[in-house]
Amino acid sequence: MSAADKVKPAASPASEDPATIAGNISYHAQYSPHFAPLTFGPEPAYFATAESVRDHLLQRWNETYLHFHKTDPKQTYYLSMEYLQGRALTNAVGNLNITGAYAEAVKKFGYELEALVAQERDMALGNGGLGRLAACFLDSMATLNLPSWGYGLRYRYGLFKQCITKEGQEEMAEDWLEKFSPWEIVRHDVVYPVRFFGHVEIAPDGTRKVVGGEVLNALAYDVPIPGYKTKNAISLRLWDAKASAEDFNLFQFNDGQYESAAQLHSRAQQICAVLYPGDATEEGKLLRLKQQFFLCSASLQDIIFRFKERKADRVSGKWSEFPSKVAVQMNDTHPTLAIPELMRLLMDVEGLGWDEAWDVTNKTVAYTNHTVLPEALEKWSQAVMRKLLPRQMEIIEEIDKRFRQMVISTHKDMEGKLDAMSVLDNNPQKPVVRMANLCVVAAHTVNGVAELHSNILKEELFADYVSIWPKKFQNKTNGITPRRWLRFCNPELSEIVTKWLKTDQWTSNLDLLTGLRKFADDEKLHTEWAAAKLASKKRLAKHVLDVTGVTIDPNSLFDIQIKRIHEYKRQLMNILGAVYRYKKLKEMSADEKQKVTPRTVMVGGKAFATYTNAKRIVKLVTDVGAVVNNDPDVNKYLKVVFIPNYNVSVAEVLIPGSELSQHISTAGMEASGTSNMKFSLNGCVIIGTLDGANVEIREEVGEDNFFLFGAKADQVAGLRKDRENGLFKPDPRFEEAKQYIRSGTFGTYDYAPLLDSLEGNSGFGRGDYFLVGYDFPSYIDAQAQVDAAYKDKKRWTKMSILNTAGSGKFSSDRTIAQYAKEIWGITASPVP
Repeated sequence: MSAADKVKPAASPASEDPATIAGNISYHAQYSPHFAPLTFGPEPAYFATAESVRDHLLQRWNETYLHFHKTDPKQTYYLSMEYLQGRALTNAVGNLNITGAYAEAVKKFGYELEALVAQERDMALGNGGLGRLAACFLDSMATLNLPSWGYGLRYRYGLFKQCITKEGQEEMAEDWLEKFSPWEIVRHDVVYPVRFFGHVEIAPDGTRKVVGGEVLNALAYDVPIPGYKTKNAISLRLWDAKASAEDFNLFQFNDGQYESAAQLHSRAQQICAVLYPGDATEEGKLLRLKQQFFLCSASLQDIIFRFKERKADRVSGKWSEFPSKVAVQMNDTHPTLAIPELMRLLMDVEGLGWDEAWDVTNKTVAYTNHTVLPEALEKWSQAVMRKLLPRQMEIIEEIDKRFRQMVISTHKDMEGKLDAMSVLDNNPQKPVVRMANLCVVAAHTVNGVAELHSNILKEELFADYVSIWPKKFQNKTNGITPRRWLRFCNPELSEIVTKWLKTDQWTSNLDLLTGLRKFADDEKLHTEWAAAKLASKKRLAKHVLDVTGVTIDPNSLFDIQIKRIHEYKRQLMNILGAVYRYKKLKEMSADEKQKVTPRTVMVGGKAFATYTNAKRIVKLVTDVGAVVNNDPDVNKYLKVVFIPNYNVSVAEVLIPGSELSQHISTAGMEASGTSNMKFSLNGCVIIGTLDGANVEIREEVGEDNFFLFGAKADQVAGLRKDRENGLFKPDPRFEEAKQYIRSGTFGTYDYAPLLDSLEGNSGFGRGDYFLVGYDFPSYIDAQAQVDAAYKDKKRWTKMSILNTAGSGKFSSDRTIAQYAKEIWGITASPVP
């Protein structure tokens, strides 16, 4: 008899009584079965529990959907190529306020809720901060009762699962859908055709449409997103690509031509197979563009369908009403094709003229810029765009032509700048479509994601557009959800915060954290705070042992850098600092070592599969760790660990256990960062540059509670120029660290190409573009300040408390409330 048989099955969706919940779990185990009935191990128990929780979500989702349909508020549709959701079970029961009831219910089957949570695989729908931001935003939209939806793609194999071997990083396909996801609901009635290739046909009346090419179907999967302690649950709608049965050639198959017979089915599978497929080849570029258009076309067809569905109940139903009912937010440049596709749908399908369609489009779409890196500001070959999307390319050409005419007629003085500002770059060697320029020209609002970043956009990247549209540009400093990033992932610290503030309202009003400031010197709080930190550090030490086999000391300083591996984020500076520390330790006497602050340096993050230098950095971290951790002379004072397969669930263990976190990008290059906010919220002290949201975090937590180093954003261009002119004088410590790696201390791998990027004065891949050498001395000095501060436990604990106390501004609830009011023009619509 399985454990499930001991509890009588009874379908009781949405109950909050533990005994009834247990009956509902048992019901799902027997009547929504995915496993053989004889056993009820942790995996079947997880799936049955998840489906029981999903009953709650579905009830709320249905009520929210009907409420929005009936009241017809203006709604926001958030388009993003990435959503880094993390595990859903903890978040769902937490937001629904039924964690205790479910914990008690699963005990009746002999399980702890934490053990079942550990069975869940993270949804592999994102890569880094862009996707996690989108996930936090959905949580806040639901919590604030805003009428809104997220749209994305259902990637079967994600970006990749990262394995660390002796060769460094290796990539494997993610297996989150290997069995199935209990959180998604397939909507077989929500299907839209998406056409690629073909040619434009002009009818006698001048109307245009695309014919021929290949047509795939977009099928909707909904993931319900519950608000925190509210009745509202919104949806993340993910599109999967399908070919139909009639696209399967039975004659060819029976003739033995198996691959030809299912050609379109194979192409459909490619679209949602992988996030960011490699684009070094022509095929790769085409597939990426297909993905972007597939997301935009399916989402806009759905948005228009729902507008028309609701407008049947309205009196006028004019298209001029569309922007008063629909706001579309493009999260970075990936969804830029929403602009020409909305124009096409309005003109070719709905029959609007250009001027009316343009007016509707301009008032509907808004654009968030997330980067100033040239390689991330997408540019697509005009030839590829014309081949894949002939009608959309016609529309883009017309947008560009009319923009040029407008500038010439209204801003004659800017005519000389038109070539740089135009949507199309017609350089005969490489004609491209500039997606960021298209967004700026077409959107009613453009925003950056931190004060410094938004200023750089206005003063540098988009300065010319500002003189035409001064009111178009805004700042919306990013935020994080305090529910997942403190309340659920750090229960010990969370309880202390609630106890000292005498309320748990901080979970939805994060500004209340300032109330901790008056207790910052209280010895009783210090004792409780340190105990909570130690509990999180022990949990982290267990995770490190489980996944790497390395034992780390919870009494050492836990120093963590987790983010996408990229040269501008400067993980290389971090590991050079660790190498320098190791060399100095090797040179110390036994007595000198006794005075050292023991430190565990942890680095985690994925290097893009084709980004060679980033992969070399991963390899270097693992090689340094292999030597340092096995050196009995120093491993009591220093450990270096690479944390494999960084994702949301891993972050939920690392961030609460961290004490120092490195946010050390070259100033002016990180748009915002959001992990810096998560670390501060969890009482972690930051060592960082004046970059992205670091600037605002330092203002909020206090300069004394932040370790600052490095060049400022306005110095960077001049320092690069100095380097080109041969004026850079390297610090001896910088040379010493590089030489120690070159000496072969950390193995035989050839690190010359990586270290060469720091050499020379200019040239591609050389000249230390990211100023590691310039910032290294002040970085090492700041790390010495860290060592000294950590020795003073009272001072360090106070710094930790003041970091949490200063984190109120960085709630995604605040960010989303600002988007709603200042960009989208939407208001709360709570389910009664």
